[in-house]
Amino acid sequence: MQAAEGRFSPAADAALKRVFAAIGVPEQAPFSPDPFQLEALEAVENADCLVTAPTGAGKTWIAEQAIHRVLARGGRAWYACPLKALSNAKFADFGRIFGPEQVGILTGDRKENADAAVIVGTTEILRNQLYDAMHRGESLGFDFVVLDEAHFLGDRERGVVWEEVMIYLPSRIPLLLLSATIGNAREIAAWLSSVRGRPCRVVEESRRPVPLFPLFLHPTGLILPFNRISRRGTATGGLHEKVLRFVRSKRSPFGNRPPSFGRIIEALRRFDLLPAIFFLKSRAECDQALSACLGNQPANGDRLSRTDAIVREFKALSERIGRHRQLYHLTELAVASHHAGQLPIWKLLVERLMTEGLLDAVFATSTVAAGVNFPARTIVLLYSDRFNGSEFLPLDPTEFHQMTGRAGRRGMDRIGFVLTVPNRFMDILHVAALLNAEPSDVQSRIHINFSMVLNLLLSHSPAQIEDLLRRSFAAFRRGKAMRRGSGRLEAAERLWREFEQHLAFLREHGYVDRESALTADGLWASRLRVDQPLLIAEGFRRAAFPQNDPALLAGLIATFVFEKEIEGRLSEKLIPRPLASAYRRLALALSPFVEEMLNSGFEARPFSIRPAAALYAWAKGATWERTLEICELEEGDLAVLILRTADNLRHVAALAEVFPEPAAAAVEAVAAILRDPVVDAL
Repeated sequence: MQAAEGRFSPAADAALKRVFAAIGVPEQAPFSPDPFQLEALEAVENADCLVTAPTGAGKTWIAEQAIHRVLARGGRAWYACPLKALSNAKFADFGRIFGPEQVGILTGDRKENADAAVIVGTTEILRNQLYDAMHRGESLGFDFVVLDEAHFLGDRERGVVWEEVMIYLPSRIPLLLLSATIGNAREIAAWLSSVRGRPCRVVEESRRPVPLFPLFLHPTGLILPFNRISRRGTATGGLHEKVLRFVRSKRSPFGNRPPSFGRIIEALRRFDLLPAIFFLKSRAECDQALSACLGNQPANGDRLSRTDAIVREFKALSERIGRHRQLYHLTELAVASHHAGQLPIWKLLVERLMTEGLLDAVFATSTVAAGVNFPARTIVLLYSDRFNGSEFLPLDPTEFHQMTGRAGRRGMDRIGFVLTVPNRFMDILHVAALLNAEPSDVQSRIHINFSMVLNLLLSHSPAQIEDLLRRSFAAFRRGKAMRRGSGRLEAAERLWREFEQHLAFLREHGYVDRESALTADGLWASRLRVDQPLLIAEGFRRAAFPQNDPALLAGLIATFVFEKEIEGRLSEKLIPRPLASAYRRLALALSPFVEEMLNSGFEARPFSIRPAAALYAWAKGATWERTLEICELEEGDLAVLILRTADNLRHVAALAEVFPEPAAAAVEAVAAILRDPVVDAL
């Protein structure tokens, strides 16, 4: 995004003089909890509680204090996070707070101190523990549950897991939900009260811990207030007259092309607005942005030495850090890109440097806003839309609030900024509306899948499952919208029809008997809590998986977790004969079953040998570079493929009583594929 920059000269509008004078580090003061924190802490003593407060407002403090009280009574607590990276961070934090012997972690990659009083883990693991407890006819062995980032209830792919946890969790266990972005908090609380039979209090805090001031970068380099500004130096709402004039003009000095990222950083540095996070649309843009920063030269020698020390620490964890193609930009220019295409350990290094104030700028996709906790003094927006996986749509209020929530570092900034940079992808009026918009409502994402049906049948009759579905958030919302019982019935009946469709297919293929109870095959298949449990189960029923070859098993399992489409056929030279034979046997064995699934209206991803070849090579000891050549993925995507394959293999290993040899091979396969640089820096 380069521009003809002859006329670009960094300057600030006179109206910003008082605002910029407020920039700086706030005075340190003894901690004193805010009223909303005390209110929430009181609420969880005798009710469920949903806390909505801006990022950095101190929601985690509420959970920490509540857990202290649970431990003092000899109880146990579960802290559920949406992401493994957040689970790892909370595990480290809680170890310092409660003592390492008191804290354990359970994710797809880590299982440490599983009997500890405080467990940190992903929400999926908590859901699985609820499945197991229901199957054994027991209550979950905890006395308090925290669901962090509770707005994930509305996540298209994983929201169903959050809803299941809320429905299955025994009502005796208090539930604390934390979120920065929920528009319909009181509706969710009303649903929880109805489904759990105990009150749910809503505690809302709208005040940001660090005030946000919106700015506008004119293509000439002049930084303007985005909104009209009062004599006190605060934004009053409504576009600033110079911004409004720009919006109304038919052409801008640079044809709607923004200045280079390097020039923007130069302007931000001049007015002490660094560090900054630039939110960009794609991974490629984030990486390419670094080349526009070659003139950025951090002068602080102490900062450079601190950066070198941290980089050396990470080099000791992974040799690939020292060879990373962006290491020069990180250490010498104090800039970095951050996106899902990068290795987990590299992203952790970037996050560490950013949180310690050692970077000037990070170029990131919007995934940073949703799941990583590192703020900056300034957030830079160059787009007002976002790619949702299939199309570009305007940013919604929740996405916008998540991004701007990174502006302003608590304890390090007295004020945070969001800088809007005009270009052909920026709808300035849409940003103006988002600045004052309330967070979006959270929608129910519950849907029926085979893993859910198998696991519910472990402990519930179909009639009991129908009752559970009638208690779903989807049914509650529909019923409220219609204000009649028919609306609630409509959503519940849709879910019930989906359940019956899945049940009939399972019965037809011998996983469920005529009385709707799980057969022996259904019992072990229920333990495959993965994306495609039925296809993997059929593979074992039909003896289509290798019995005692860990590398072959890893390769074949990878075909069931691979979601990306890659153009072009894989050269036969890259497919070893044992793999080709095993893959062909698996495909032939499962093809009729896949056809039946499709004819019955179920999804079944097509098989691909490319991920199988990549994982087979990696499990056999191939280099990282060679494995990348085979799969034609970015490093981060290959790492995710390996980690998800390992997670699926762990579920296969749990079938030792039924399939002892493949289960043993699965254990060996996990050990073979979890090696540098895949394993996170913990």
